[in-house]
Amino acid sequence: MKSLLLCFALFCSLSFPVAAAALDEHQQFTLDLFKQLIEINTTQSSGSTLEAAELVAKKLRQAGFSDEDIHVIKMADRKANLVVRLRSPEPSYGPILLLSHIDVVEANPEDWGKDPFTFITEGDHYYGRGTMDDKNEAAIHIANLIRMKQQGYQPNRDIIVVLTADEEGGPNNGVMYLLKHHRDLIEADFVINEGGVGVIEDGKFTIHAIESAQKIYQSFQLEVTNPGGHSSRPEKKNAIYQLARALLRIDDFQFPVELNETTRAYFEATAQTRTEPESSLMRGLLQTPPAEQSIAHFEKISSVNPLLRTTCIATQVEAGHAENALPQRAMAKVNCRLMPGSDFKQIMTVLSDVIADNEVAIEPVFEGLSSDASPLSSEIVDAVTSITAVMWPDALVVPSMTTGATDALFFRNAGMPVYGVSGIFNTAGETRIHGRDERILIRSFHDGSVFLDQLVRTLTSPLDATSGQTL
Repeated sequence: MKSLLLCFALFCSLSFPVAAAALDEHQQFTLDLFKQLIEINTTQSSGSTLEAAELVAKKLRQAGFSDEDIHVIKMADRKANLVVRLRSPEPSYGPILLLSHIDVVEANPEDWGKDPFTFITEGDHYYGRGTMDDKNEAAIHIANLIRMKQQGYQPNRDIIVVLTADEEGGPNNGVMYLLKHHRDLIEADFVINEGGVGVIEDGKFTIHAIESAQKIYQSFQLEVTNPGGHSSRPEKKNAIYQLARALLRIDDFQFPVELNETTRAYFEATAQTRTEPESSLMRGLLQTPPAEQSIAHFEKISSVNPLLRTTCIATQVEAGHAENALPQRAMAKVNCRLMPGSDFKQIMTVLSDVIADNEVAIEPVFEGLSSDASPLSSEIVDAVTSITAVMWPDALVVPSMTTGATDALFFRNAGMPVYGVSGIFNTAGETRIHGRDERILIRSFHDGSVFLDQLVRTLTSPLDATSGQTL
C-alpha cells in the first residue's frame, strides 16, 4: 500500500491538467465520453437514457467486456439502465457498486442563452446540463473501469457500475426497477454514489465530505376553492389572495433546529476550517440548546440552514381560469426536505397550524421515504482520508448529510450502505446544479477521475501486488 501511495503521489503531482492540450490518452478518452453523454438529451420529457446506455455499452464491448457482463435494461420507451461488471477471478468479498444516474433535469435553451446539450469548454469550466449532476461520475466510472479491464486489473471483489434513469423524476426510477426485477445484478456490499461534496474556499481545498445520510423529500399540495364569478364584482374571499397569505406564512416560519449524529460531526469538524468569529459561532450550534446567536447567523446562509432543520418552500403555483373571472381555484406545491426520522404527517400538521386558515386544504402529494444513515466504516473513511491527504493535504474529511435527494435512499432501504464521495470539488456557495449554466471546474473533473480510480483500487486491493497498479 505504501509503495502504491507513493506512486500515486508522484502521479498526482504531474497529472492535473487545466487545458485540453495537456490531457493524456486516458484523460482524453474520459473527456470524450463525458462530452458524448452531455450531448445526449436525457431529460424526462423528450430525452433518451436508452441512447446513452447503448452508447456506453458499445464502448464497453469495444474494450473487451463480454455480453454476459453488460446489461442494457430497458424499462419503457427511451428509458433504460446499464449494468456492467468487472469480475474478480477469486473474489474474497462481496461486490462494490459504483452508481450514477444518466438522466438530467429539464433545461430550457432560452433560459441558458445557449444549447444546454452542447458541451462547451470556457475558461476554467466545462458547461452543459449534467456536467455536475451526474454525468461527470458516469463518464469517470465507465472510463476508469475500461482502463482497469485493459490493464488486466484483478480486483479481490467484483466491481459493478450502474447507470440509471429517472433519478431526477419520472415514472421509471432505475434503481427501484433494478432492485425489484434484477437485484441479482446489483447486489453489493456497499455503494459509492454522488452526494458528497468537496469545497474550495478562497482557492483552498477545505472540506471533502462523505455523504452518509440524506433528508426526506416530501411535497404537499395547498388548495383553495371559491365559487368564482365576474371580475367586475370582486368578492372579499379570493382564492388567489387566500393562497398567497398561506404561502407567506410558510415563508415566515422556521422549523426548530434539529441536529443528528451526522450533522453534529460535520459542524464539529467544519469549525476547525473556519476563522473567528465563525468558528466559535459554528461550535455554538453544538451547545444544548444551540446558541441563539449561532442560529441567527447560520440560518441566513443557504448552504448551512438546511443542515439545521426541516425546510419547506413553495415551488409551483397554479390559479384562475380566465382573465375576466374571479378565481375558482388556486393551488400551490410546497416542497419540504425533512430531517431524517421525521414523520410527514406531523410536518403537515405543523404547516396547517402555520397557515391558520381551514379553507386552505393541505395534503401530501406522496408519502416520502426515509432511510437510516449508512455507518461510516473504517474501510471507507480510511481509504478516503489517505487519498485526500495526498491529493488535497489541507482538506478535512468529514461526514455529511445531503439536503437533496438521491437514489441512495433505495439502496439503504434495501440493506446496502451508500457513501456519497467523488473527489470533485466546487467553489463554496456556487449551486448551479439544476440551474442555468450548469458547469464543473475542469481541474475538478480530472481530479475526480484520479480520486475515484484510486478509491476503487484501494477498496478492491488486487490479488497480484503488481496487477493494474500502473497509473
